[in-house]
Amino acid sequence: MLTDNFGRRFYYLRLSITDVCNFRCDYCLPDGYKCDNDRDFLSLPEIKRIANAFSQLGTEKIRITGGEPSLRKDLPEIIHTCKQTAGIKSVAITSNGYKLPQHLPSWLDAGIDAINISIDSLDPRHFHSITGHNKLDTILKGIDMALADGRPKIKVNTVLMREYNAYDIQSYLDWLKDTPITLRFIELMQTGDNQKFFDEQHVQGTRIKQNLILDGWLPVIQNKSAGPAQEFYHPDYQGKVGLIMPYSKDFCNSCNRLRVSSLGKLHLCLFGEQGLSLKEQLQCDDVEPLKRKIISLLGDKQATHYLHEKLSGATTNLSMLGG
Repeated sequence: MLTDNFGRRFYYLRLSITDVCNFRCDYCLPDGYKCDNDRDFLSLPEIKRIANAFSQLGTEKIRITGGEPSLRKDLPEIIHTCKQTAGIKSVAITSNGYKLPQHLPSWLDAGIDAINISIDSLDPRHFHSITGHNKLDTILKGIDMALADGRPKIKVNTVLMREYNAYDIQSYLDWLKDTPITLRFIELMQTGDNQKFFDEQHVQGTRIKQNLILDGWLPVIQNKSAGPAQEFYHPDYQGKVGLIMPYSKDFCNSCNRLRVSSLGKLHLCLFGEQGLSLKEQLQCDDVEPLKRKIISLLGDKQATHYLHEKLSGATTNLSMLGG
């Protein structure tokens, strides 16, 4: 079992398969994607070796991320490869959903268990302003298709921003009244490229949490491979609410996830100083050297991120690792 020096166990791998994204979200890539590397992204055999190594070390859940993972044409094969790995109980994906109705059937055929879609506003005008795309109706149609199928768990990610959505929480709650999804409000996080935007738009999730509790929302008990959200349910609502608050006290105490970038680097923290290359160990099917390298590198994991000190490490934007 992967365990760090602070007794935290790592059941959850976030696996980036590309850093390319076709959206221009204000908080991440306001000027669009710009290639700053050789784009030597992980191959399908390398992804298979990563999945095997981590599963043998106790990982039970793999989340496929980008950039935007659906920009890779072999995404269904990647999902299938992870799903067929012994010991992996759940394969999830985080996507902007720009072609969700078209992509959904192949994801389902490949065995996807959970889908997270980013929707930072339910107002089409604000959605277009944030992302640069007029795709809200298409994305909502895809979510309805997934709900009608009934197989994947559906979550919606919403980055809190003072100007766009922080004072329109009620519209999301109204949606959850009859929609059986989990909606996660995510505090805007500072990265190397968004300091000014962060200072202007950051909103703490604690206020929303207090209001939820006052309105009768109750905490959900999470399993060991769950992400960092504090989740709440209400008997009068079909949907749930999650809050991801990286600036809250002791946020890192329950860390259970590691990240591998699309370039084959292990990231011990989203806001770590650098990625640690696994490429040499990914060149053969024997995963024992890869497992040993992962274990040895885990000894460098810190007790916490340093966001409170306005240090975001090597993370210039969230597209680098898919959050």
